[in-house]
Amino acid sequence: MSLEKVFFGFFVLLAATLNFGFFLGEMTDPLHHSSVELYAAIVVGLVATVLKLGDRTQIGAVHLATSLVAEIQLIAAAVVYTIGVASYSTIPANLVSTTVSLSGGALFANVVSVILLVIETSSFRRR
Repeated sequence: MSLEKVFFGFFVLLAATLNFGFFLGEMTDPLHHSSVELYAAIVVGLVATVLKLGDRTQIGAVHLATSLVAEIQLIAAAVVYTIGVASYSTIPANLVSTTVSLSGGALFANVVSVILLVIETSSFRRR
């Protein structure tokens, strides 16, 4: 078993589950969406992105692309959330829904990455 592949799979799945945890809940209720979980998803996603940099295969390039898309979406969500918190005493429902929508786009990219990971793993043959 390759420890590198274990870490890679771990961080890809952890990024997806953290993102899912933030995404889940009433779309306009800020109490259902933890900012800590959003920032944790960004940090873990960045680690997963760095781990994807060394792969020179076609599927590795698609892995990297999905990771970059997810990170852009999550960083945009964090910016909207931070501006909303800084500008208002309580974050308005429209900014919460924008944040959740952006994390939903990142979640879709994470799901594609997990599907690619499963396909890559299932196509691997022992030598």
